[in-house]
Amino acid sequence: MADGLWSKIGKGLAKTRQMLSSGLEALFFDQATLDAKTLDHLEKLLIGSDLGVEVAGRLIEGLKASIGRKEVSDLASLKKRLKSYIVTILEKGVVAHSSPPSPVVVLFMGVNGVGKTTTIAKRACQLKKEGKKVLLSASDTFRAGAIEQLSIWGKRVGADLICHQAGADPSAVAFDAAQAACARKVDYLFIDTAGRLQTKYNLMEELKKIKRVVAKVIPDAPHERILILDATTGQNAISQGRLFHEAIGVTGIILTKLDTTAKGGVVVPIVEALSVPVTHVGVGEGVDDLIPFNIDAFAEALLGESV
Repeated sequence: MADGLWSKIGKGLAKTRQMLSSGLEALFFDQATLDAKTLDHLEKLLIGSDLGVEVAGRLIEGLKASIGRKEVSDLASLKKRLKSYIVTILEKGVVAHSSPPSPVVVLFMGVNGVGKTTTIAKRACQLKKEGKKVLLSASDTFRAGAIEQLSIWGKRVGADLICHQAGADPSAVAFDAAQAACARKVDYLFIDTAGRLQTKYNLMEELKKIKRVVAKVIPDAPHERILILDATTGQNAISQGRLFHEAIGVTGIILTKLDTTAKGGVVVPIVEALSVPVTHVGVGEGVDDLIPFNIDAFAEALLGESV
């Protein structure tokens, strides 16, 4: 992988890797092999890295089998085996790619505060650099300043915006945006949505309504339903993921703020729980700090470059 990309992933996971690697090294400080007591300490270490109880337990069971087969005997072989298990879990979310429709309609979801609007802008900017035409739909009509924020970002990255006044029906905005996307022959339509209504039920019903309305204009839309999660929330991100997935059928996840937390391991149980791929991770504030997720690079950055 390119040095710049590796550097960003590595820096983004530095806090998680430091905690995990130092803990792994401590396991072998006084002894050269793994025993039942050491595995118990290892399981607690994995849980502490936000891999979750279920995933940590599964990794430990796999390690017991590997130890029995003499496949794990030192720190290097332990890291290698852990990486193998983590990669296997993350590959559960990988889906086969087909020819994209035109326009590609992407519905972005997530609770307030996860960086949804800025993430949408970053993706739009990246696609614009690839020569793609992107249209934005300001369907978060509830949060004060959301429309203005998306408008500012749209001008900054060179993407047109479809919007109504604050408090308008989000589905009506999405409907108009879908019609405009077809008329203007854009490559992508990005739909921003609210992160919080009066209740979770209202929020999910609003998302379902947007999905139905857009499909009336563009069959099978939205083609992608991207959930944006904040890495700093750790295990809470999993419960958020389940809620959105049950309501709308998430097709991909973007994990933000990976550079500010020691909870980077949460990527693994999220994919394990939802069987949905992580498409991008945010490791900074800049446009280029939203990077495509790479399973091998993530596992290496989590455990150390030497894996």
